[in-house]
Amino acid sequence: MAQGNGRTGKAVEHLVAATCILASRGELNVSTALVDDEGVDLVFHRRDGSATLAVQVKSRTTDASVIRRGQFLHDVRGQTFRPRPDLYVLFVVVDLPSADFDPVWLVPSETLAQLVKPNARGSLRFAASLKQASRDRWSPFRLTRIALPSAILDLLEGLESRPSQ
Repeated sequence: MAQGNGRTGKAVEHLVAATCILASRGELNVSTALVDDEGVDLVFHRRDGSATLAVQVKSRTTDASVIRRGQFLHDVRGQTFRPRPDLYVLFVVVDLPSADFDPVWLVPSETLAQLVKPNARGSLRFAASLKQASRDRWSPFRLTRIALPSAILDLLEGLESRPSQ
């Protein structure tokens, strides 16, 4: 299946959103954008909370050759990427036959912008090892599918406790 398939990308966004809602027992709620021209695919918020966490989702399927070689590679387009404290990029490995995903990397946009320099086209290339024992620079951001909802809830709690500007 082609990696540029918008249908697959949209389905992965909904799979991630539904998983987070269900696994948090409804504590998380998720909104999606009708138009994806600002680099935000999902907006998470806690039930009865006011903070929001914007997330750009980038996925690769397990049948992609780069995944089979043990690496996750994906470009984040510079034209729509605007780093800020409440924006994260979620890199997702998806197994199509099982409609499951694991692992993921939940990376603060500001960290991505600091650690990766834009290429000639202005894109930022995320490159992480799929090896469980890897200690690459992205390993601190690697999570399992099961740990993702709790990590998002923790981030929202931190955003709630920030003084308003």
